[in-house]
Amino acid sequence: MQEEAADQFATRAARVAADHRAEQIVVMDLRGLTSIADFFVVCTGTSDRQIRTVCDRLEEDGRKVGRKPFRVSGYENAQWVLLDFVDVVVHIFDRQKREYYDLELLWGDAPRIDFALPATA
Repeated sequence: MQEEAADQFATRAARVAADHRAEQIVVMDLRGLTSIADFFVVCTGTSDRQIRTVCDRLEEDGRKVGRKPFRVSGYENAQWVLLDFVDVVVHIFDRQKREYYDLELLWGDAPRIDFALPATA
């Protein structure tokens, strides 16, 4: 199975998170800014159960397109779950951790990517 391109996978991950009611979803293009990853997907979950569900669905969906996370961190506490797909890193925060770490401010120079599906005619 051919692995999906990083930009496509980042927007796909954002849509999966949105489909499972994650909030405040942001896709950041980090290419040229850091070697950590090409894209960050950042979102907020409303409860530990919902955060874990978003994580589980992202793992399942990633496998469908040839992507398996290199590492998953924070699943047990579900305050900040990080799914590292190497070139795409997904951060699922609870509200308090999201405010505290404020990745959007930290990576303020990173362009934001629109992940909305185009309207069907």
